[in-house]
Amino acid sequence: MKKLILLLCSLLFSGCASVPEGVTVVEGFELDRYLGTWHEVARLDHSFERGLVSVTAEYSMRPDGGLKVLNKGFDPAKNKWKEAEGRAYFTGSPSEGRLKVSFFRPFYGGYNIVELDKEGYAYSLVAGPDRSYLWILARKPELPPAVLERLVARAAALGFDTSKLIYPGVK
Repeated sequence: MKKLILLLCSLLFSGCASVPEGVTVVEGFELDRYLGTWHEVARLDHSFERGLVSVTAEYSMRPDGGLKVLNKGFDPAKNKWKEAEGRAYFTGSPSEGRLKVSFFRPFYGGYNIVELDKEGYAYSLVAGPDRSYLWILARKPELPPAVLERLVARAAALGFDTSKLIYPGVK
């Protein structure tokens, strides 16, 4: 019975690290170029980030070959910084922008890079395991308006409700 429960749980939770139907991840991904700090330019709202501004994600290598993920944001209502540390691992080839990330092990969620500035690694469009998770990230706190508009249009074309995007800005 224990084996059946473990099997069912693993099947249930493995779906959380999936790619939304009809969405493809980038190919030719180069992890070493993706490492470092990214600023959150826009996101769909979720309780774990609600109210935060000046949100960043910093990616670095872990000794086990995975990634350390350090998310940080400022809560103006409480006048303090919040941070969460997680870990991420590729779910397929390291040349594909498809990872699973966890801040609360053993639960993992999909981290799917669906658009990436492959020339300068200056921006990325990241989807979660379904269409309720979406982030527009950049190396700087702001993107040129034309680039931001293009990324929002791409997200809308993929079926994300971009009318609900939050632009957290800087404090």
